[in-house]
Amino acid sequence: MNKRLFALSSLIVLAMITRFIPHAPNFTAVGAAALLGGALFKDSWKAFLIPVITLFLSDLILNNVVYAQFYDGWVWLTPGFSLIYGGFILSVLIGRYFTRGFKVLSLIGAGLLSAVVFYLLTNAGSWQASPLYSKDFSGLISAYVAGLPFLLNQVLGTLVYGVILFGTAWVLLRGEIKADHLAVRQ
Repeated sequence: MNKRLFALSSLIVLAMITRFIPHAPNFTAVGAAALLGGALFKDSWKAFLIPVITLFLSDLILNNVVYAQFYDGWVWLTPGFSLIYGGFILSVLIGRYFTRGFKVLSLIGAGLLSAVVFYLLTNAGSWQASPLYSKDFSGLISAYVAGLPFLLNQVLGTLVYGVILFGTAWVLLRGEIKADHLAVRQ
């Protein structure tokens, strides 16, 4: 395994470990890991595969070890996984197409967009799946209002961990990252 692949894969795996340490709901490095994968594995299947596999493996551990008492038997896929993984994949795409160099405003914008897209998608899913919300516009708004604290935590987590992940990637790969763009040479 080459240095670039090892460094980026390691950063993404380390980012997923934030799901296992005590944290406020949604204050993890998951969004930042998706952005990092999209930004630094430019034009590569690795941009999607490595973050998604890492998310899936961390879900297996969380669902079947940490939260096993809430499920009846082995859980391969988290309930609502299609929206969660869809939001995560959209975050990889945002990292791929909306980051332009290590420019602060570009990275902040991508982080904010990633968190908002994930919030809109997953809270619409909660509205549809949960009996707590009426299946009308009022129920949808209620689901979005209920999700606001999670959105705030996700924005903060993505930005804080984004600084850590992208900063570490810059240090580890500074000789391999083009000066005018974030893409790592393939």
